[in-house]
Amino acid sequence: MAALAEEVLAIARSADEAIMTVYREGDPGVTVKGDDSPLTRADIAAHAVIDRRLKELTPLWPVLSEEANIPPYEARKTWGRFWMVDPLDGTKEFIRRRDQFTVNIALIEEGRPILGVVTAPALGTGWWGAVGVGAFAETAAGRKPIRAGGYAPGETLKIVASRSHATPEQERFIGALDAAVESVNIGSSLKLCLVAEGSAHIYPRLGPTMEWDTAAAHAVVEQAGGIVTDLTGAPLAYNKPEPRNPFFIVTGAPPFDWRAAAAAVTGRR
Repeated sequence: MAALAEEVLAIARSADEAIMTVYREGDPGVTVKGDDSPLTRADIAAHAVIDRRLKELTPLWPVLSEEANIPPYEARKTWGRFWMVDPLDGTKEFIRRRDQFTVNIALIEEGRPILGVVTAPALGTGWWGAVGVGAFAETAAGRKPIRAGGYAPGETLKIVASRSHATPEQERFIGALDAAVESVNIGSSLKLCLVAEGSAHIYPRLGPTMEWDTAAAHAVVEQAGGIVTDLTGAPLAYNKPEPRNPFFIVTGAPPFDWRAAAAAVTGRR
């Protein structure tokens, strides 16, 4: 798994280069997809790089990418192991020329992310994790292991939230937290990575996401000792018939007890 992670890191960095080429040119070439979400030349370029390189690396493992046709579940349900890719997460941040966008590549096995690589091309940073190996941050200074920090009673609760997708549910959740709160709003899968590296205690996602938005960073969080669950406490699952995530919570360990705040959203206790 460690050797495979190095290969995937190299692929993600190649996608970083393709994205930054478009970023520096200044014209993202924005179009709109069928679901009204934006698509840029950078999304397409990163997808092409990742799709080709993964198929060269592991020809027998399917690749499911946000920027390709998603096979019907009847075909996907036989996939025991496959790649799940978001070539450019945070496209709105990219278009607005904020640097908070990422490349996400995950290896899914029987519905669980067992390897994940997240890179932030404009920031020159990355995070990765793999079962049996651990979780790590990558910067210009080198590589270091990371650990999702737990919350201690009486601490200020460091919460990270979506910049572009704030929802009333998110506001109710934050307002119901029984702690002093320090909140930071950022884009893309960076939010999960901040929990994984211990810079934040909790990330509540109380709005729509798809499986490819979370899979890679989910692997990083878990291998850093953190937890990613839905509001019932069940782990997020991947390769479902409908690839939409439920609302979910990301925490370090030991986790902050978020159940009462979740009740303010769901009405269930």
